[in-house]
Amino acid sequence: MAIRFLHNDETIYEDSKIIMSLNKNLLLKGPTGSGKTRLAENLAEDMNSSMYSINCSVDVDIESLLGFKTIEYIDGKQEVVFVSGPVIQAMNEGAILYIDEINMAKPEVLPILNAALDYRRTITNPLTGETTTAKDGFNVIAAINVGYVGTMPMNEALLNRFNVIELGYVSREALTEVLKAQSLQQEESVIDAITLFHTDLVTMTEQGQISQEASSVRSLIDLADLSTKIPINRACRRTIIDKLDSNQEKKAILNAAELRFGR
Repeated sequence: MAIRFLHNDETIYEDSKIIMSLNKNLLLKGPTGSGKTRLAENLAEDMNSSMYSINCSVDVDIESLLGFKTIEYIDGKQEVVFVSGPVIQAMNEGAILYIDEINMAKPEVLPILNAALDYRRTITNPLTGETTTAKDGFNVIAAINVGYVGTMPMNEALLNRFNVIELGYVSREALTEVLKAQSLQQEESVIDAITLFHTDLVTMTEQGQISQEASSVRSLIDLADLSTKIPINRACRRTIIDKLDSNQEKKAILNAAELRFGR
């Protein structure tokens, strides 16, 4: 069983599951490490569905989505065959398609998905000329991090094909449960200090002092893990501070770390 999605807002999972059960597409908005991928994995598990994933970037093209042609030897002869990509695979199997960081993809690539995302549930592959109609169970979950470097506003026609759920930062109570369930650190005093540190990071993020990446729950789990082997201040440098390029952000987080963890 996959590690469960935990959040202080219980309606997030409940509403996500209802949206999916109605065969509607789901768009998850939230800061990095807020559990978007975990939520998608849990939905797939609870719906007894396979899940195919696409991690978007400026390098994602039609072949990344739909597949590519290659040459294979069949009965001793060379033949051109088409290897299906994650979109076609998910449609053919009636599985879930997870598109991570969908607003990182080039705008001219995504319109190929429009017919697959609406009531038609079909796609005409320009690489083969074939039209694929999705089997029952096919559904799409997409995730975006708003305002990150390299992201672009979603095209309105694409956005209108989704129901949207926004995942805010997890509460201190929910983060405590996440760290206990998913990290190696089990000392309550250390977990308590890390959750207070996260509260400080969220405040600084909301005030624009640091980027969202610095307050990632994923990084906090790494911090908790490393703190079982090395001093927590050093673990904080390795998992959070040294990832940053801005000296101003580094100084702000270092001050918060010293407040919560000591020098």
